[in-house]
Amino acid sequence: MTVHHLGKHNTTPVTCSSYARHYLTKHDQAQPDSMIAAMDKQHEPTKVLTTAQLSGYRQVFNTFRILLSEFDSDIKNKLATLTISRESYTNALENREVFLEHPPVFSHKLAIDAPITNQMSSGRCWLFAGLNMLRQKMMKEYNLDALELSQPYLFFYDKLEKSNWFLENILATLDEDLDGRVVQYLLKDPIGDGGQWDMFVALIEKYGVVPKETYPETFHTSSSGQMDGFVTSRLREYAKILRNDHALGKCAGELRAHKQSMLEEVHRIMAISLGHPPEKFTWAFYDKDKKFHEFKDISPQQFYKDHVKQDCTNTVSLINDPRNDFMKKYTVEFLGNVVGADQVHYINLPVKVIKRYAAAAIKAGRPVWFGCDVGKFHSRSKGMMDPELIDYRAAFNFGAGTTKAERLQYGESLMTHAMVLTGVHLDGDRVVRWRIENSWGKDYGNSGYLTMTDKWFDEFVYQIVLEKDDIPKEVLAVLDQDAVVLPPWDPMGALAK
Repeated sequence: MTVHHLGKHNTTPVTCSSYARHYLTKHDQAQPDSMIAAMDKQHEPTKVLTTAQLSGYRQVFNTFRILLSEFDSDIKNKLATLTISRESYTNALENREVFLEHPPVFSHKLAIDAPITNQMSSGRCWLFAGLNMLRQKMMKEYNLDALELSQPYLFFYDKLEKSNWFLENILATLDEDLDGRVVQYLLKDPIGDGGQWDMFVALIEKYGVVPKETYPETFHTSSSGQMDGFVTSRLREYAKILRNDHALGKCAGELRAHKQSMLEEVHRIMAISLGHPPEKFTWAFYDKDKKFHEFKDISPQQFYKDHVKQDCTNTVSLINDPRNDFMKKYTVEFLGNVVGADQVHYINLPVKVIKRYAAAAIKAGRPVWFGCDVGKFHSRSKGMMDPELIDYRAAFNFGAGTTKAERLQYGESLMTHAMVLTGVHLDGDRVVRWRIENSWGKDYGNSGYLTMTDKWFDEFVYQIVLEKDDIPKEVLAVLDQDAVVLPPWDPMGALAK
């Protein structure tokens, strides 16, 4: 397998002379060499302030005076300063034309608008998006006005599985340098709230699903930081113990015995903080017609099989990663949660292709789970996402100049959030905008929903999940390839953090 690494960091120092050279190009072309020499001289060790240093300071000061004079002479800069200094970029530079062009109206929309969910102060978006997608079919079948499946239930087992996953990776890297990038990456955030679609599938296939009322929120599911920090601290200590025992020559059996006792401690933390999940429960409810229904003594696995009735293993993650070759299968090293489950994998395709597949699924009445960089060009108050939403050029005379691939390469963008596509607006065959069900509560955006323009999809959507029946055979054949292995810190794995 091939491991793709992003470009190496440029470690060349930037000196004052290079900074001066930038401004001298315009303002001091008559004497560039003398000033640069003076500025370079400042970096030589000295105990006293030299004449050369004073001269360099004066020339830099004069350069800044010229820049300030030019800035003040442009009345547009004064207007921009009066506006921007009092308000956020998002509010001050909001492009009204985007809202007028893209009202929250869609030519194709799912028939059911389920109640908006709220992940609160946690990073459980992938669980919320996955369960929000699953409930659509259930609500139709059981004639329900409302249904929410328990995210805390999967959250409990995800933390346990991630703890085991982490400790297994520590055992697999015992001979790696502790200060090396791989081990330090593993130690950085071993049980983050995030996750990937295939990790969601691994959890529900093993543990099933329960209704929200059967296992509701607690303080530490809705505000996960404190518990996450406590468990992370314990896991790092466990890693130290395992590595030290290995250095002392203890055998693999002894290390695994230690690991088992460590997992028992993590389970104790989770059970005390969240309460133990149910093994059996009763599901009772009224449908829209006020008819009573009751299903007694069912297990979470049975509930998933008999009532959710969706085979999530019959799905595929499609990504748009323009850094890498299309029609290839990719995975990310060390990415996962359930040891022994199927590996996280993606098929990389052009963005216009995955948009076509997503629109077709919505037209057929199926929701689409997707991952994106949600913070870019996004109005939280109005629920709009468009790359022209914040008009930086109007204030600063320049805007973003990087491509989607370059933003991934230089750390400017990555997957940060998962949501569900529930609608699309078409003008003929052309996609204009998308409707999104989010999990930030009903007071956010347009009663909990977002409008995403097709241009924003092009630039900041990185992944969608579809049923295999929605994907052509020649694309599915890519799954038979050996996966290209991306490094653990690759942005295609960032949603799991």
